[in-house]
Amino acid sequence: MADGADTSNFKKQTTEENLPISLDAEQAILGAILFDNEIYHRVSSFLKTEHFYDPVHQIIYEACEKLVSQGRLASPVMLDTYLADSEGFREAGGRKYLERLAATVPSTANAADYARVVFDLSVCRGLMSIGSEMTDRARVAGLDDAPSRQLEAAEQALYNLAETGKYGGGFKTFRTAITEAIELADAAVKRDGGLAGVASKLTRLDELLGGFHPSDLIILAGRPSMGKTSLATNIAVNAAKALRTERQPDGSMKTVDGAIVGFFSLEMAAEQLATRIISEFSNVSSQRIRRGEVDQNEFDQIYKAARELESLPLYIDETGGLSIGQLAARARRLKRQHGLGLLIVDYLQLLSGSGRKNDGRVQEVTEISMGLKALAKELNVPIIALSQLSRQVEARDDKRPQLSDLRESGSIEQDADVVLFVYREKYYLSRAEPREGTQEHDEWFARLTDIGDTAEVIIGKQRHGPIGNAKLHFEERLTKFSNLADDRYSDNLSRNP
Repeated sequence: MADGADTSNFKKQTTEENLPISLDAEQAILGAILFDNEIYHRVSSFLKTEHFYDPVHQIIYEACEKLVSQGRLASPVMLDTYLADSEGFREAGGRKYLERLAATVPSTANAADYARVVFDLSVCRGLMSIGSEMTDRARVAGLDDAPSRQLEAAEQALYNLAETGKYGGGFKTFRTAITEAIELADAAVKRDGGLAGVASKLTRLDELLGGFHPSDLIILAGRPSMGKTSLATNIAVNAAKALRTERQPDGSMKTVDGAIVGFFSLEMAAEQLATRIISEFSNVSSQRIRRGEVDQNEFDQIYKAARELESLPLYIDETGGLSIGQLAARARRLKRQHGLGLLIVDYLQLLSGSGRKNDGRVQEVTEISMGLKALAKELNVPIIALSQLSRQVEARDDKRPQLSDLRESGSIEQDADVVLFVYREKYYLSRAEPREGTQEHDEWFARLTDIGDTAEVIIGKQRHGPIGNAKLHFEERLTKFSNLADDRYSDNLSRNP
């Protein structure tokens, strides 16, 4: 509740079920909206129909929402016209009740505070509901319902309540879905580059993907030494560096570019990841940094890069052996405490499932991929999950990866919205050098020179747009992906069937 609000006359009442409510506060905010429709815009970002306890108040608020959203006047006369057939509305007094609400509102100046009272008491009722369910579940828990799973379920329910102010989900009207789609398009128009999602700042990749979209699961796959972690790290840092927010009328902050990034590094220590990032921005090899083989000038570059990067909104969790449930709980906590716009998991095969007996690895990976997709939707952020490829790639003459190369489960391909493959032909070609002095060696050297430091990100699947190849520059010394310096390479695009 904001400071200075005069809410002393709002009594916290309880129903027969001992649920906290304040009918006075509900009447006050409804009256304020009927008196001045502009107030609806100040509270609608957090106050929803379901936050009202009284069913009649829910009906009135929903009617106000529809009228104001259509640019029409929400007045007692207008609402009486549209709610005349509602039995509950008539029993409450109909138009006379609306007129009394508008006439007796304490003060429109503190309307947001009235709305906050209604919202807060709704959250309290949600907490009571969660607590009751937790108690009932713990009381009758069997061997198949371990305390760890109960904790994960409780944390998820609390997260849902913290994020939306309500317990449980529900259907969304098509009008609401259309409004959200238009807002997304409008944000893309206003954002540099016209991207609807989080930009990687790798131009060719962003052109094909349109950025990484909220609620999408992106699989970034490749064989060892292809640069999966390097590419994911580059994307994470680019997104974090680009973070830009704007304050909204209700006081909340809205991200307009970039993202707060969470990075689960299940294989590599946070210090090693940080060394890679510092290497990229200081232009000093990470191998030399780790060995201490740097001169004073290079050390100054490292120090300068570290100072510039230390305030990045990038959070790293280096805990190994996490289950999908534990990862989800930590991701929810991060979003609740610091915010979250992009989540990266390095890598998928290092996660474990719920630990149910008799589950094979295929079933476990299926559970993990489904869990990551569900988490992306729940948090409404893109999740980039790195994945290993099977060894069958090495047995082919053409080493370019395919969807069938994804290891251990077809569900990875099925659950993913986007599948990206990192491929560096130079890696394989440099290990197949023919005998010097032969024509084959001359041809090999010419091909190696032609490839140079070019890498490919192959888009093997994309629900929202084209598949194809994005050519990038890869500097192996710094393990850094960047845009090509010229236009010698064009993207080969093809449409999904």
